[in-house]
Amino acid sequence: MSAGVTLVGFVPDGGHKRLIELCLADKSMRTVVMTTEEEGIGLAAGGWLGGARSVLLMQSSGVGNVVNVLGILKTCAIPLTIVVTMRGEAGEFNSWQVPMGEGTQASLEIIGVKVTRAASAGEVAPLVAAALKSDQATAVLISQKVIGIKSFQDQSNQ
Repeated sequence: MSAGVTLVGFVPDGGHKRLIELCLADKSMRTVVMTTEEEGIGLAAGGWLGGARSVLLMQSSGVGNVVNVLGILKTCAIPLTIVVTMRGEAGEFNSWQVPMGEGTQASLEIIGVKVTRAASAGEVAPLVAAALKSDQATAVLISQKVIGIKSFQDQSNQ
């Protein structure tokens, strides 16, 4: 990959399904399925110390799980791209997703992560490409309008 990403950590998520499939198929990448998002910060830090460039994939609800450990990225000057699929925005069927969806950007910024937001599908690739060139932790938030609004029906069909 031209951005040099060789390590991808993720908690399985429907919003990242196609990207996860592409990463799994790319033999130059090591993919790590995590049980919780905090594991990804340690994975990325260890990878960076070993010379690997990492990307973490997570849903906005997972951002709440990593806030405490994100401080290590700033303290140790570890560049990391975090691609976040948003929940809790307009049309959300699950009211439990709303508070963290509303607080995702502020939670990341307050701990020192640079945040950009893709409101359309055409914005995703350029924002991720820019984040991959950054020398600091950068999150790209992908609007729920881009990934689609989930429904109870969608959940029962999985």
